[in-house]
Amino acid sequence: MKSYELIEHTADVGVKAYGKTLAEAYEHVAKGMFDIITDESIIDPVGQYDISLEAPDLEQLLVDWLSQLLFLNGAQNLVFGKFEVTVAGNRLSAHVFGEKYDTKKHKMGVEIKAVTYHMLQVSEKDPIFVQVLFDI
Repeated sequence: MKSYELIEHTADVGVKAYGKTLAEAYEHVAKGMFDIITDESIIDPVGQYDISLEAPDLEQLLVDWLSQLLFLNGAQNLVFGKFEVTVAGNRLSAHVFGEKYDTKKHKMGVEIKAVTYHMLQVSEKDPIFVQVLFDI
């Protein structure tokens, strides 16, 4: 099974990510997002950042998860390539690994402005997947 696929949409780009578990699908959608941002550049896991989130439902948890990663990307100029996610109920905890964005090392992909709710999906049934569109 492939880990994710890109979704082309009018003025947006999205990711549909799969996993054996919901946590793995959340890992794969984050990987897909950073492959869009860095044009699939190699990202070394030199720094670790911990994220803990709670939301009223799994869809909001997905938006909050990706929005937090996007915030770290924009505010601290970080890119991530490795994700260890745990989802229990409507709570997410994650260790994310990455480094500072370096124009000499990382290719410039597409700037993601925001995570949207348009076409947002979280499926816990087989196949397990998450889907999200990004405003670019």
